[in-house]
Amino acid sequence: MNYAERLQNVTVLGAAGKMGSGILLLTAIEMVDSSFLPENKDKRFVLNAMDISDEALSGLMKYLKVQVTKIAEKKMVLLRKMYKDRKDLIENGQIIDEYVFDVMNIVRPVTTLESAYKSNLIFEAVAENADLKIKIFKEIDENNPNKPWFFTNTSSVPITKLENEANLKGRILGFHFYNPPAVQKLVELILTKNTDKETEEFALIYAKKLKKKIVYSNDFAGFIGNGHFMRDALYGINKALELAKNENISIAEAIYIVDKISRDFLIRPMGIFQLIDYVGIDVCSFIMDVMNPYLDDEDLYSPELHKMLELGVKGGQLSSGAQKDGFLKYDGGKPVAAYDFEAKKYVDYADIQAKCDEKIGAAPATQKPWKAVNFNKQKSDILTEYFRELNATDSFGCKLAIDYLHNSKQIGKKLVSMNIAKTDEDVNTVLLTGFYHAYGPINNY
Repeated sequence: MNYAERLQNVTVLGAAGKMGSGILLLTAIEMVDSSFLPENKDKRFVLNAMDISDEALSGLMKYLKVQVTKIAEKKMVLLRKMYKDRKDLIENGQIIDEYVFDVMNIVRPVTTLESAYKSNLIFEAVAENADLKIKIFKEIDENNPNKPWFFTNTSSVPITKLENEANLKGRILGFHFYNPPAVQKLVELILTKNTDKETEEFALIYAKKLKKKIVYSNDFAGFIGNGHFMRDALYGINKALELAKNENISIAEAIYIVDKISRDFLIRPMGIFQLIDYVGIDVCSFIMDVMNPYLDDEDLYSPELHKMLELGVKGGQLSSGAQKDGFLKYDGGKPVAAYDFEAKKYVDYADIQAKCDEKIGAAPATQKPWKAVNFNKQKSDILTEYFRELNATDSFGCKLAIDYLHNSKQIGKKLVSMNIAKTDEDVNTVLLTGFYHAYGPINNY
């Protein structure tokens, strides 16, 4: 079965979710574009969008139509070549409408697994629950005569565990997109000792066609991305608790300080608490629970995450894409308050900001926002000068930032020493392209 034949019948599990919808969009585009190649003219392509909610699937189809239209508008030159034999399509709008129709026409929204029984390739983006994934894989595999390949988007569950317990014998690999899949360039590729060479080669071709950058991670719970993020998040949570205890400040004030330091002083796109909220407190908690049993020398556990969940505070996004409240409260996507989980209420930034900023103290004069640094051609020089000044500034905030920076580097080095990442460069690439950091954690700053 060649590349196009493998793509002729595909199912995305969890298609209406945050990750599944992006995977579905990218795959639908790739399938339709492939169908226009001369050698594929007679082939029929079907993409099953499987989810458990009819309402969510309805929203998915609306999302898909909007996104495909945007993509079509950006590739008119290619579309005119694809539709060159259609003399009835003259205006750009006509060609865009036809392309959107062709993409939507291959997608089948479904709520049952039976549709996957005919698929050659299964993308899985359901909840980070190993037992659920294994149950679904086994059911599909036992009823599908095509011996399908399974590409799981898990960000934490070891692939070997899924392979062994679902009895997939080399027909599974980890293909971990980053959020949102349609935008983020990174894919972590995780193989087992049994993964078929043909399956890996398909994955590499597919990633190349989607213009994704592949970084191989060894098969260890959390892989490279969450291996760093979960430890970095736990450090931030514990640092806030430490500040609240030792500096005679409230937990809301401590959360404000750590979030600001990890964003502004480390020149990251989000502070650590905003990033936890973005991913979801429930998701972070679940990932730590998945990873922890595999760790011999550390306890990757945060009681505070569980406290927040018990209070019903989960973070994540609404179906509209708007940010839900978590450790921070949001207005128009921007944090405006921090949660005090002992007082069980949000504390407005307006009431604590002046006091916290005074506590943080002076920032380096060369400090710039992440956007102004990350996309600047002189980024390397800017970062070198900024961190030279940060190390020379004796303020409370600068010392916190340096400690955070060093801890982030230690996490990166640990991932290499544990053989989860093959090289320092792989760790840095994941943080640069998957988390949009302006610099990798393993650095000399």
